[in-house]
Amino acid sequence: MTRSILLLFLTCIITGGFSQGTIGDVTLDDSRFYAQTKQVNQFFRRFNNEEDVEGKRLYKGDSTYRSDKNRRSYLNMIFDNSSTTIDQVLKTQFMAEVTYKKNPQFLDFHNPEWFAEVNTSFSWKGQPVDIILFMHLEKENLGHKWVISNIYFSRINDNIQKPEDTTHRRFLHPLSHELEFMNLSKVFRETDWVSAYFPKDYTPDPLTVFNYELKNGNLKFETIRSTKFHFFQIPSWYFEVSFFNRSDFNSGWLISNLARITAEEKSHLMKQYLNGK
Repeated sequence: MTRSILLLFLTCIITGGFSQGTIGDVTLDDSRFYAQTKQVNQFFRRFNNEEDVEGKRLYKGDSTYRSDKNRRSYLNMIFDNSSTTIDQVLKTQFMAEVTYKKNPQFLDFHNPEWFAEVNTSFSWKGQPVDIILFMHLEKENLGHKWVISNIYFSRINDNIQKPEDTTHRRFLHPLSHELEFMNLSKVFRETDWVSAYFPKDYTPDPLTVFNYELKNGNLKFETIRSTKFHFFQIPSWYFEVSFFNRSDFNSGWLISNLARITAEEKSHLMKQYLNGK
């Protein structure tokens, strides 16, 4: 899968309208349902049918806890129902698979196969810049905490990529030590190519440079612009959850993008965006 297609999966923001649905034999008015959908934790509960139409928590032993029948209506209503980018056939397949009675699929807050993408504004040497923080939950003693696992800032990421020397090979001669490494002077004159002299397994680390720039005072945090979440917990599926702050009932945290992916694509995306590799 090309990088452009991967980025399409992970950057789409949708706007939309509202809908109605039913839960069991009860017609569910959106005003009752969506008025309570304000938190990401609630998205988890509604996806799993661990909360009723009045917003009351459901627990194991409750007659409708994780009910397959009720989940089908809940799932339909936690999508951005005016999205033109979510294929309706794909959406129907997704809902059928996660509510399949013999093997239903649920979201788990502590499952590591989801992460946040936080779009932020910083100032860099006095100039406004946008930086994306990729964050995931990490276990800490008996609980969990959010950590910044990767960043994207063009001035850092574009400048630390390994150069591709297509003209001639760059290396330090194996007998350089006999000249007390005097040829290092040439290495450091060509600053754009210094990493060509690093080990083969060298991997640039944007997070380290980001930390260095912060400590030196070159980067200063300004504000958070937006947040979205990327989910890979459901086998063979990727979906994105974004917040829609609008006046109609189909608002709050909703599924804004959906794609069927292979295990290989999932592994690549998780590594690329969380580890930068």
